[in-house]
Amino acid sequence: MPFSSPTRHVALIVETSNAYARGVLAGIRRFAAERPRWSFYLAEHSRHETDFSWLRGWNGHGVLARIENEETARFIRELGLPTVDLSAKGLAPELPCVETDDDTIARWAVEHFAERGLRQMAFCGDQRFGWSVARAAAFADHADRRDAVPHEFTLEPSGMRSHDRERLARWLRGLPRPVGVLACYDIAGLEVLEACKIAGLRMPDEVAVVGVDNDELFCNLTSPPLSSIQPDTMRTGYLAAEILDAMMAGHILEPGKRPIEPLRMVTRQSSDIFSVEDPLVAAALRFIRDRSDSAPTVAAVLRHVGLSRRALDARFVKIVGRTVHGEIVHARVAHVAELLTSTDWTLPQIAERLGFSHSEYMSVMFKQHTGTSPGAYRRAATGAISRQEFRSRGRVPRSDR
Repeated sequence: MPFSSPTRHVALIVETSNAYARGVLAGIRRFAAERPRWSFYLAEHSRHETDFSWLRGWNGHGVLARIENEETARFIRELGLPTVDLSAKGLAPELPCVETDDDTIARWAVEHFAERGLRQMAFCGDQRFGWSVARAAAFADHADRRDAVPHEFTLEPSGMRSHDRERLARWLRGLPRPVGVLACYDIAGLEVLEACKIAGLRMPDEVAVVGVDNDELFCNLTSPPLSSIQPDTMRTGYLAAEILDAMMAGHILEPGKRPIEPLRMVTRQSSDIFSVEDPLVAAALRFIRDRSDSAPTVAAVLRHVGLSRRALDARFVKIVGRTVHGEIVHARVAHVAELLTSTDWTLPQIAERLGFSHSEYMSVMFKQHTGTSPGAYRRAATGAISRQEFRSRGRVPRSDR
């Protein structure tokens, strides 16, 4: 519903230099498309920018800001305008904050490594960023719950130079292997992959790597291509704008963080590994994943490995955390999610491609196991989701393909 009052002028103190921030800006723009009386004031700047001269003398109504340093926090307080924080740094705790759920990111990474049989796990982080610190703590906690051994490396704040990369290579070389490494974001993931090459380590056989942000350019330029967890930046920006809209209308909102769950896990070659000590479970996993487009049955898996269902289920639950049937469904749902985001095929076309008897059955299974319909998932992944769906949708699924 459009404003009946004059135009609302909103300043965006959000960097334009990375995929995450640009995704958040897209979500803000999506909300503003429904508010014809919103007007933005934005300058190109980096994550650590502290020059706010472009805002001096500005007469506005509200601010959406990534408050990553004390200078920005002080400037926001000086403005004295309704503001929503978009950073996990927590430098302005008196403000509402919308940020990616770092605990879920860490949990998904640990589950991803555990499903591949990895019991050694490591985190490569950057202490400058609150979200990296939060992810590191959550990663260690979830790894410990899986009886995995967590390790941690901190990147140099100055950026990666040759000797820094050598230091990272020495750390990687000293880790027990095989090991799964979660990089705090995709750029750090790129550095881990390069350091693995320096250290002479095979990827993903010795070191499996996952980044965060799913920056398509970086993830597909690396060698091997980088697996990554994709945050729901569109929803993050949209919700932050919706909160600011209410604040500018005079509503008082509680301070504190509103965590937004990530959208999906995108598996590429950097972590496409099965390092399961049990050779029969490893063989069964590979059999299931290789046939996720052709409706593999539990009976076919049992024939392939030569075990009874009870015996193989027991091994699966111990190592993977699911039964054989559960793993088949998991792989099938992940393949549906992949085709929803990588093609414009209709649901009947996807169902036919993956061997489902009916698209309705595929849709029911997808929703039962992800909490959202195939259509809603596709709209969320492509940014075409409606305002009502932003408010009402539940957990968004991962994709392991």
